[in-house]
Parts: sequence; C-alpha cells; structure tokens
Amino acid sequence: MDIIHKYFKNLSETQIQQFEKLQELYQDWNLKINVVSRKDIDELYLRHVLHSLGIAKVVQFKPGSKVLDVGTGGGFPGIPLAILFPETQFHLVDSIGKKIKVVDEVVAGLGLENVKTTNGRAEELKDTYDFIVSRAVAHMETFVRWTKGRIHKKQNHDLKNGILYLKGGDLSEELKRYTSATIFDLPDYFEEDFYETKKVVHLGMKFKG
Repeated sequence: MDIIHKYFKNLSETQIQQFEKLQELYQDWNLKINVVSRKDIDELYLRHVLHSLGIAKVVQFKPGSKVLDVGTGGGFPGIPLAILFPETQFHLVDSIGKKIKVVDEVVAGLGLENVKTTNGRAEELKDTYDFIVSRAVAHMETFVRWTKGRIHKKQNHDLKNGILYLKGGDLSEELKRYTSATIFDLPDYFEEDFYETKKVVHLGMKFKG
C-alpha cells in the first residue's frame, strides 16, 4: 500500500481504506477463484494496482465521464481507477463469468457505487464511452475491432477520446498502422524496475482501421 501513497498523495480517507482493503479481498477471493497468480498476489500493489493507476498519470478522468474496461479479468485496471475517480462511471466487462463474479464481490466489499459489470463481450455492447481502458488483452488491431463504435463523439477531456491501453515491450510493429498513437513510458512516472518496459498507449478516436 505504501507504493500507492508514494505516487498518489492526495487520497481521501475513504480512498485509503479502499486501497488498503484490496489485498484482503483479493487474497480471500483468489483462494476460491484464481484470477491473480500466486506470486502476483504477494505483490498486488506493485504489479496490479499501481500498474492500473499508470493510466491516471496520463489523464485525469472528469466527474460524469464514462470509462469502459474491456477484458477486466480480476478487475484491472478498472477497480483501482474507480477508487481513484469516484465521480467517474466505470463499466467492467469480461467474457469469463467466474472473473466477473470476483469483480462483483470486490466491488461490493469496497462499497464502490461507480462500477457496473457485464459478463459478455465488448462487441455486444451498445453504450458509448469517453475512454476504453485495458491491460493487453489482445493485439491492438483486434482490440480496435472489438471496440469499434463504442467511443463518445463529444470531447470532455484535453486528451482525445479513445483507447488507453497498458502494454509492455517493443510496440513498433503492432502500432505501425496507427500513426496517431501516443506512447507514454511508465518509467517516466514510476521508478520501480517492474515498470522498465511498461507503457500506456493512447489511440484517439479518429484512427485508421
């Protein structure tokens, strides 16, 4: 938990309590339904929570904005972002029912009122959002296809509406057709070795494809 305080110093008491409770909730539920590897549970804040919050170093979601988390798995990046931005609405989607079960239980345990979940596929959704977030669930071209038509036309942020994707490694080949993509290197924000090759990729809504 100290690592969250290190980079996010203006948390309310409620937010601090919610972040602290994540460890207990995930440890408990991971014993029943394995959504996080055993090693990662021991480093939950470094490998999952802070990684998710890398998106918050790129954009501050405004009150009333809507964010879709596709392939949320155990609730990342959606749940940590929902704690950090309590006035933003988050929609967490995953096609695997047992993962959404864990997400629902964690959301209830935290008392989060700005999160809704769907057990289903992104392609089946009808709503639109300011941003779509995810942690490397697919190749960018596939992800763009899954989420086509789900971005709001109206702009509410300085950063253009679109995709915010947590990725690692060399992305030059994967992103070569997306010339408007912007890469934010997480080592610019977080000094831990874990983030050495980690990035946030922003792809505005007027992309090719």
